[in-house]
Amino acid sequence: MQLTSVCVLGAGSWGTALAHLIAENGYSVSLWDKNPARIESLKRTGRNERYLPGLALSRNIRCERDLDRSLLGKDLVLLAVPSHGFKACLQSLKSRLPGGANVAWGTKGLDPESGRLLHEVAREVLGGDCLLAALSGPTFAREVIRGLPTAITVASPQEPYAAAVAELLHNEFFRVYTSDDLPGVQLGGAVKNVLAIAAGVSDGMGFGANARAALITRGLAEMMRLGEVMGAKARTLMGLAGVGDLILTCTDDQSRNRRLGIGLGQGKTVDALKAEIGQEIEGIVTARLIHGLARRLKVEMPIVEQVYAVLYDGKPAADAVRSLLLRDRKPEAF
Repeated sequence: MQLTSVCVLGAGSWGTALAHLIAENGYSVSLWDKNPARIESLKRTGRNERYLPGLALSRNIRCERDLDRSLLGKDLVLLAVPSHGFKACLQSLKSRLPGGANVAWGTKGLDPESGRLLHEVAREVLGGDCLLAALSGPTFAREVIRGLPTAITVASPQEPYAAAVAELLHNEFFRVYTSDDLPGVQLGGAVKNVLAIAAGVSDGMGFGANARAALITRGLAEMMRLGEVMGAKARTLMGLAGVGDLILTCTDDQSRNRRLGIGLGQGKTVDALKAEIGQEIEGIVTARLIHGLARRLKVEMPIVEQVYAVLYDGKPAADAVRSLLLRDRKPEAF
């Protein structure tokens, strides 16, 4: 199986980076966004100053305001929209795509209405004959556009399809692995956002490197417990889409979720931090969804529970930390 042309939907930081990467790899790429002013700015300047200031983009990207024209002749549709817009984007595609279309996404999160993994939503909306793939891993868009070494995972139950999507992205600085574990790749990319908020809170309160390492490790244990119940493979969560992405978002200030946590640890409000950061912070909604999943599936996730309490119950960050430290002693287990 071979793919040669791509329509990227969503001109935020990640969608723009993916379009740039694929175009620089020599493939035909169109980039569409629901915000026509953003597309016009991209056309005019060759840059995405809103999300990726100062970075020149590939001249081979064709920016389109019209969705139908953007899709014309493309053999892969790649979504890079926030999770809250994922289902609506698919619904707008349904009547425009031929049967058996090839669809992939770099969206990280869960469906905000149902808490389901995104491939379940895609299957419901598009039907059973579309090929589906999810890509995830430790990636910051700016570093991808700058050509810095990066590695991700592309997952699909159909191995030839995963390999074909990987081929579009892979080059000498961007390494792509394949997997058949759609649940695991998606779950890792969602849960890590919540745990990055916790790591940020810890650093914002000045608790240091020891506490951050402990949160990452015990957060991984929570991710793996939930993954086991939801059908994810342990090796996936120990890979790029799980622990790899978790380390990245918990330790680097390019992570919006980590920056939110730092601000909360410093006593700032969620609303003030959302305005300050100015971009989508997936971990806020995901914390509510993962907390609900954990309760429903009876999975112990104390770090997620405390992040939820800070975000939704107004619990002071110091009290949340105290709740974690005062839990009963027990053997370490995953």
